[in-house]
Amino acid sequence: MVLEIGTGTGGLTTALASRAGAVVSVEVDHRVFALAAQVVAHLSNVTVLNCDALKNKNHFSQTVLDAIGAQLAVSRHRRLKLVANLPYCIATPVISNLVASEIPWESMIVTIQWELAERIRSKPPSEHYGALSVWLQSQCQVKVLKKLKPTVFWPRPQVDSAILQILPLPGSRERIGDRNFFHDFVRRLFQQRRKALRSVLVGMYRQDLSKTEIDEVLEPFQFKEGVRADALDIETIVKLSAAMKARFSSV
Repeated sequence: MVLEIGTGTGGLTTALASRAGAVVSVEVDHRVFALAAQVVAHLSNVTVLNCDALKNKNHFSQTVLDAIGAQLAVSRHRRLKLVANLPYCIATPVISNLVASEIPWESMIVTIQWELAERIRSKPPSEHYGALSVWLQSQCQVKVLKKLKPTVFWPRPQVDSAILQILPLPGSRERIGDRNFFHDFVRRLFQQRRKALRSVLVGMYRQDLSKTEIDEVLEPFQFKEGVRADALDIETIVKLSAAMKARFSSV
């Protein structure tokens, strides 16, 4: 089944319906929704929802989750694909929340702002490398399929866009373990990306761990003095998160 966020006039929705077992399409604008609903009214495998796709920046709308759940329940073989020209303002939470969820998603093919695509696929020492890069690449294979100029859109945006493919990375959930802890760890780690890693960790866990205990976690990694989080590759951050989680479990 396919989830589309941003139905628009229903052109892409119609094309998806011809190829997918079911399409759940979400449109927040009630006037555009009314138009799209007429366009796809003859398609029995399309559900168009007039709502915001997100409840807040960390959660999908329950209406959307219920619609996805109903379609996935039709067959145990169904998997979710996100195919959408994502509105720029919600692209990050939509992608991040789907990765964080327990929904059995199979792929994402999304059109997003070029700058966001750069952030998602960045590696150190790029200035674009950050929490989003680590969170997604630790669990996904990310590939830019095409760069799009503003001239291919109407209305025309002010920036370039990218068609991005995101696929689940096999074994990533098992390697990370507690994904809630990892998500919080990565987010907080990069909030002070210009500070030394040790100082950031001491500040993050000052209520729970002493400086000596932090040093004991860091010692096996043999980091250079003053190293910062944005210098660490993704695999190292995954291992560091696991080491911090293990230390908490032993306290």
